[in-house]
Amino acid sequence: MRSAASALLVVILGSTPAWADAPWANKLFEAKKTEIIKDFANVPRGTQLHHVFRLQNVYAVPLEITARSGCGCVTVLQASQTVQPRQEGEIEIIMDARRFTGPKKVDIHITIAAPNFYSATTLQVLANSRADVVLNPGQVSLGVVAQGQKSSPQVIDVEYAGALDWRVTEMVKPGAPLDVSYQELYRKPGQVGYRVSVAVKPDAPAGAIKQELYLKTNDPESPLVPILVEGNVQATLSVAPNPVPLGTVKLGQTITKTVVVRGSKPFRVLSVEGDGDGLITELPAAAKEVQFIRVKYQPAKSGELHRQLKIKTDLAEEPDLTLKVDGTASK
Repeated sequence: MRSAASALLVVILGSTPAWADAPWANKLFEAKKTEIIKDFANVPRGTQLHHVFRLQNVYAVPLEITARSGCGCVTVLQASQTVQPRQEGEIEIIMDARRFTGPKKVDIHITIAAPNFYSATTLQVLANSRADVVLNPGQVSLGVVAQGQKSSPQVIDVEYAGALDWRVTEMVKPGAPLDVSYQELYRKPGQVGYRVSVAVKPDAPAGAIKQELYLKTNDPESPLVPILVEGNVQATLSVAPNPVPLGTVKLGQTITKTVVVRGSKPFRVLSVEGDGDGLITELPAAAKEVQFIRVKYQPAKSGELHRQLKIKTDLAEEPDLTLKVDGTASK
């Protein structure tokens, strides 16, 4: 007998069997208005190309999604994932233009499975790796940067060899918290070289940076040269785990979780706001770079707990930390 989830999917999909020709997997990408073909067009040899295919589970059951590249020049950053009903997912890829010269088309094979059901579709990535434009290295890697500080500049060289009087006219950096500059290194008949310098701005927010910059050129066939920039801005204060999963706790019982708060210098935890009603926090006393807060849950009545706690420290220049706590009390 099929499970209730399988029966529900039958209703959603109609009577379509698992081996039907029309891939219902495509509906996940259609829901996010995502094109299943990404054409990077003309790109410099050596560049690292980044793209995200976005999808949404439009069905009422969890879906297991796997992605496999048909070429070693394309890497799928998360080969498998589970997307819950009505939730969003993404297929993130990096295409390495060092691995080929000329036009290249790569299939990314997507399989989507639910209980007793299966569908498959194909995404495509295309690019033309130009031998006359070369990036060295293939991307800008900024590494880990402390929030509030400007990082050391990282450089990437862009070289052209051909018949054009090739020139960079502008740097395009859409919404990136980066300081970017470029300069011409040399120019001689048939050859020209530029150096691009990239640094993280002091006011950059905490979190991962994965941003494409573009050099605008006078080349009518390929006016934009993409440059991938990656890095991570690390917050001065961080808390983990966040959210705190308390799970299911029976009335009369107590569960304790430990939360770790890290800073770049010694600090004190002054208070935690938002506890109470069975939620208790125990604070450390001394100033340290790493602090441990004990979170206890002693429910007095059944029901779900969804709470946001505010952690205050003596670092006046730093904002308060928000800590989410989730759990369920049962009889």
